Amino acid sequence: MASTKANTNRHGSSLLHLDATFDNKNVDDSAIELVYRIQPKWRSAPGKLEVVKFTDGITNTLLKVGKHLPGLTADEIDRDSVLLRAYGNNTEILIDRDREAISHALCAERGLAPPLLARFNNGLLYRYIIGKVCTPSDLIREPVWRAVATRLGEWHALLPVDSVADNNKTTNGHAVNGTSSKSALMLRLPVPNCWSVMQKWVSALPDDTPKKKARKELIQGELDRSFQDLDNERGPGVKGFVFGHCDLLSANVIMLPSNSADSKADDTLKVSFIDYEYATPCPATFDIANHFAEWGGYDCDYSMLPTKSIRRQFLIDYLESYKAHSDKPMPDNMLEVLLEEIDRWRGMPGLYWGIWALIQATISQIDFDYASYAEVRLGEYFAWRAEESGSRTREGLDIPLRERRWAEE
Repeated sequence: MASTKANTNRHGSSLLHLDATFDNKNVDDSAIELVYRIQPKWRSAPGKLEVVKFTDGITNTLLKVGKHLPGLTADEIDRDSVLLRAYGNNTEILIDRDREAISHALCAERGLAPPLLARFNNGLLYRYIIGKVCTPSDLIREPVWRAVATRLGEWHALLPVDSVADNNKTTNGHAVNGTSSKSALMLRLPVPNCWSVMQKWVSALPDDTPKKKARKELIQGELDRSFQDLDNERGPGVKGFVFGHCDLLSANVIMLPSNSADSKADDTLKVSFIDYEYATPCPATFDIANHFAEWGGYDCDYSMLPTKSIRRQFLIDYLESYKAHSDKPMPDNMLEVLLEEIDRWRGMPGLYWGIWALIQATISQIDFDYASYAEVRLGEYFAWRAEESGSRTREGLDIPLRERRWAEE
């Protein structure tokens, strides 16, 4: 039988570690055996054990395991249910799994995440959140995006930026002096951060053919250029960084029921965020711009992106929530600063996820066209650059839908 041990994270709390591995070829039995390790009474208790697979993600396997004990209501069953998330193939190239567990534990301590129950060799077990997973069409509904703005302001205000910092040793898993780049990007503290994450990913891009090498050099140049153009300390947080979620796509936003502990007496919709594998220090504007980009879903339907007036109201709600949860003063002009900075950052989600998808195209076993997705996302970045530089206008080209939608009032 596989052994069980407890690890202590850097916050001092003990987390159960199961020396066992989830088997994607034997989904139900493998999931049940892992859950029995933390819920041993379920082995002999009456009632059916149900495994439900969620299909919203394109990286990990996500399962809900619940015990239908006699006499329990559906809500009571859900409250005791366990979520199992098994990592995708070779995703350690993209994600620091130790950092993910620390981020999840930190969010749980602050009431921003469900309790983390255990780690196993290739995944996590945590408590199920009762609610409805958003779709891209949900994100564009005003009650939902206002709830996201409020929750994100709380996130950014409450989570300490240096909670996952490792400034003495590495830059997101890469020695500071151990990469080819000697730019200021590698020295931006705290590390890891969104810049060091992208640098790690660029370093992992294949360069075994002249074409791949040329593309890698092009993307490295764009990353260095973007850091020089965009990095500053104008936004909220510490030296321009907050602790960001960095993956607020629709599937990671849960609409909570009106009777949940987080709901308000006025029935205002509340949401919670799940999956913290990409959470890292970043400018608030990156986290928000990345969320706006996700309004279009995996299909990248740019007609769904927020207009100027919606972005402004989102930021008003965000700042109101941030100020309510922070004891740090905020400049009076922060709304205008954020509007300007998000406008400047609007192309970066395309670069970020474009690099990510290029790597996924080489490592993933999931049936998803990552190569085409990479081209679409990188196209967003270069379209923004063409708009910013004026080259699109000079060449007499039509404005792309994404840029046209972004400019709408």
